[in-house]
Amino acid sequence: MNSYRVFSQRAFVLLLVLGLGAAGGLFWNFPGSRPRDVGSIGSQRATEFEHRVRAYLLEHPEILVEALQRYETRQQAIADREASVAIDANADALLRDPDSPVGGNAKGDVSMVQFFDYNCRFCRQVAPHVTTAGTTDPELRVVYKELPILGPASLFAAQAALAANRQGKYIQLHNALMVGTEPHTESTVLEAAGRVGLDIDRLKRDMREPTVQTALTRNLALAQALRISGTPAFVIGTHIERGAADPPTLRRLVEAARQKK
Repeated sequence: MNSYRVFSQRAFVLLLVLGLGAAGGLFWNFPGSRPRDVGSIGSQRATEFEHRVRAYLLEHPEILVEALQRYETRQQAIADREASVAIDANADALLRDPDSPVGGNAKGDVSMVQFFDYNCRFCRQVAPHVTTAGTTDPELRVVYKELPILGPASLFAAQAALAANRQGKYIQLHNALMVGTEPHTESTVLEAAGRVGLDIDRLKRDMREPTVQTALTRNLALAQALRISGTPAFVIGTHIERGAADPPTLRRLVEAARQKK
């Protein structure tokens, strides 16, 4: 469970408790709900109501759990509908951008689109899972979307990766850049490029090609259209998964997308 979801749950529970307490206060203090000359009595009753609500919730915490579950189900349904609409509206940019490198089975029946930053430690954590998914599922198509949001070094790495695609070594450099824990610099990116056998002089020239920057600009616009503001993020079928998804989650989403076809 990611930190954003934990925060949302806690905020929901707090709002629920405050809301019930406020309801009691509004009831006893709303004009017409009590005689005008018993204001202090109304205030006392409101306080008593709030205490009773609190005591009841402490005795029956399953009510909060049920309310939270219903809230999350409704919120997820809304998010899924919005994601489905956004994905349909941007299907070409997501799945058929000629400048987006593709791994796995290029003609697979399900596509896993990943947005990532080479200096994102969570992206590096999930990178082996993505590689494994692409090699163990013979019908999975993996689409790589560089989203360099963590500074100039991330941008340099993304440009190098896209330029490496012109030498047919995108996957090799991508995998090399996803190893380790230290932040990348221009030097470490070029060192990785040399290790995987890239022509460094050609790589530097290709990095300056306008099409490279255009591809990155399209990726950013696409992420914004899908309300993706961080990395890693995955688009699988009609679902957007934000955060470092584990292998079971990725498999479940792929199978769900496959069943919908």
